[in-house]
Amino acid sequence: MKYSVFTVELPDMTIEEALKKMKEYGYDGVDFRVTEIKEEFEKEPPSYWKNNYCTVDINMVEEKAEELKALADKYGLEVNALASYLTCTDDIDKIASVMRAAKKMGAGRIRVNAPKYDPEKGYKQVFEEALQGFQRVEEKAKETGIKAHFEMHHGTITPSASAAYALAKNFDPKYIGVIYDTGNVVYEGLEEYQMALEILGDYLDLVHIKNACWLKKGEKYGADWASFSDGYADFSKFFKALEAVGYDGYVTFEDFSGKESSDEKLKNNIIFIKEIVGK
Repeated sequence: MKYSVFTVELPDMTIEEALKKMKEYGYDGVDFRVTEIKEEFEKEPPSYWKNNYCTVDINMVEEKAEELKALADKYGLEVNALASYLTCTDDIDKIASVMRAAKKMGAGRIRVNAPKYDPEKGYKQVFEEALQGFQRVEEKAKETGIKAHFEMHHGTITPSASAAYALAKNFDPKYIGVIYDTGNVVYEGLEEYQMALEILGDYLDLVHIKNACWLKKGEKYGADWASFSDGYADFSKFFKALEAVGYDGYVTFEDFSGKESSDEKLKNNIIFIKEIVGK
């Protein structure tokens, strides 16, 4: 098993600062956040979703690919994935561009997500659009040799392993895969860990680990992000389930909790997880 970091969790670090710290704390790879960098965000303080210093501009990703690969090599890290925010129904040329960049960096995969659920269209129509979208994505994956995987994510039509498999099973697992996310399923889609991983089978391509919890918000309960040691995810049980299904790929860290600095998260989370895995 190898450990990586999705750079979205390090908004106040530059890419090189982040890579240096990852190497120092014992990570094996990096998942680069790839999205459009908007000028209006640059005046804001660092944040996960807006002015995030640890982001690769999607409009420059091919041009920057060799430079980023050289930086990763400098710190002895593998580029595990390029995590875009594109969906399968977006511009296929832009998806292909990210794939080509991934190939230049030596990464084997990019993230291309399933669409959000739209109650006005209904599930069946959105599902059909997703099928058509991933058919195009699969064609590009075959052309480039770069796999596309989509995340189990609340609000989309693939929040659970069952829902993700219903979509993924229509494609070759060599080209289309699924990201299991321990934090997202707390929001929506939680199934028994081992059963969920068994359902995904050959389509399980990557694991994201983060944590979340449910809190009283006014008169109702709502989900929110939590630190690795203080949420609902049962990491001990989850890693036993990974072992049971024979998963030995990358585990990518994300942490959107606010109690620790970026540096503290990088340092403490891998210690926390390695202690659990060691047991």
